[in-house]
Amino acid sequence: MTGGVLLGALFMLLVASSASAGPATDQLRAGIDRALKTLADPALQGSDRAAERRKALREITDPMFDWAEMARRALGRHWQTRTDAERQEFVPLFRNLLARTYATRIERYDGEQITYTGESIEGDQATVRTKIMDRTNRELPIDYRMVRGPDRQWLIYDVLIEGVSLVANYRSQFDQIIRTASYERLVEKLKSPSS
Repeated sequence: MTGGVLLGALFMLLVASSASAGPATDQLRAGIDRALKTLADPALQGSDRAAERRKALREITDPMFDWAEMARRALGRHWQTRTDAERQEFVPLFRNLLARTYATRIERYDGEQITYTGESIEGDQATVRTKIMDRTNRELPIDYRMVRGPDRQWLIYDVLIEGVSLVANYRSQFDQIIRTASYERLVEKLKSPSS
């Protein structure tokens, strides 16, 4: 009898440890692995291949994000006062801003180790915790906040780097521009390639 209980406990432990990553982590890891493989692709190396490399990365990363949710949260209280047309215009502008801002940072990846340290799911929201170990053995915690999309896939709507929310940072900047100038001025700045 005790042998059966012990076997059952071991089986449950094995199932728990193999499933401990969870669906949000598994999906995030698959996307990140594909992006890293693209960054390491010899055919996409060099500055003369930057446009091609960025296009390939965008094809991988775009479906990983809920851009509308991210843009809504970044605009904060100002989202409610926007028309549907303004919202539809704002989402790709925000996505393009992030692509311009973070493309070169992503391309600087140099084999740093990524560790998936945990996942918590509450209803249709999840947080996947990771750490990146740089070349100097400094750990950089990065948490991905995710929401379950209509197709039941997990989509990123915020990234926290060392506890600082990317969305909250943009929300603060956007609010400042809207309050001191106007929403139209924010859109103008987002349309500018230098923003």
